[in-house]
Amino acid sequence: MGNFGDILQNATTLGLIYGLMAIGLFISYRILDVADLTVDSSFTLGAATSAVFTINGKPLLGVFMAIVAGMCAGLVTAFLQTKLKINPILAGILTMTGLYSINLWVMKKTPNLSLMRMNTIFTPLENLVGKKLAYFLVSFFLMVLVSVLIILFFKTHIGLAIRATGDNEDMVRSSSINVDIMKMIALSLANGIVSLSGATLAQYQHSADIGMGTGIVIMGLASLVIGEVVVGKKHLVQNLIAVVVGSILYRIIFALVMEIGISASDIKLMSAIIMILSISYPVIVQKFKYFRQKHLAKKIDITNIRCSGEGGNGKYVGSHSNNQNI
Repeated sequence: MGNFGDILQNATTLGLIYGLMAIGLFISYRILDVADLTVDSSFTLGAATSAVFTINGKPLLGVFMAIVAGMCAGLVTAFLQTKLKINPILAGILTMTGLYSINLWVMKKTPNLSLMRMNTIFTPLENLVGKKLAYFLVSFFLMVLVSVLIILFFKTHIGLAIRATGDNEDMVRSSSINVDIMKMIALSLANGIVSLSGATLAQYQHSADIGMGTGIVIMGLASLVIGEVVVGKKHLVQNLIAVVVGSILYRIIFALVMEIGISASDIKLMSAIIMILSISYPVIVQKFKYFRQKHLAKKIDITNIRCSGEGGNGKYVGSHSNNQNI
């Protein structure tokens, strides 16, 4: 096993990067209450866009354009849902399918783009503090910046309207608020943040791959569930902290599992197992508490029966002895 400190640092940095994706998923899944499957491809779209601009010597512009591209992808999904009345899950699948070809066009028909020896958004800080610390600091800065902006946005009139739309769409519609516009804004924002995560990851690992977004929705959901179990979900700030903590914990668990010596062919299986355990953890805990309480209740009943039985025998013996004395 490698140095635990390095494993922890790398997992934390990756947790922050993937945490951006989890925040985007949190907006669509928790706030808007929509299962948006566009995330798988908008993540790759962000990585591909960022990689192309980085190759051309403009990594920062690449990150910005990745956000714009992701917002456009989210807008398409929202349009399919609201204007064409397509089922939200099906709308996400359709956009995701179409984006596969678009991602290949962006990557110039190649399934992989290498960014080795290219300047990235991490490069200026690498020269000052070193590579690993630069990766962590930039990822942490992006996470804090996005979180603060999200908190401020959802305190505005539009942000509150989006939250209300997720809670009770009919009530919002009766209040003369355009629900369709709220969904478009929310899904655009969510996929823009997801694309930012993909753009950052591409520059972090110095490559973009056409399949790097596969299963990213499940990973994000697992992060949400882990974070909510560990931190809680009482208010927006706590929810965002939970998302970040869950993402970091997920990456740490994944890194430790990989250090055990799992072969490359078994990585997908181990990922699925980790995700299943993460998502089903609340149910497992609830079942455990239920059976534990049931077991304790049985023990209490048995104890009460024994105590009542002993009390009854005592009375019988006492009355019998009194009869003998008479």
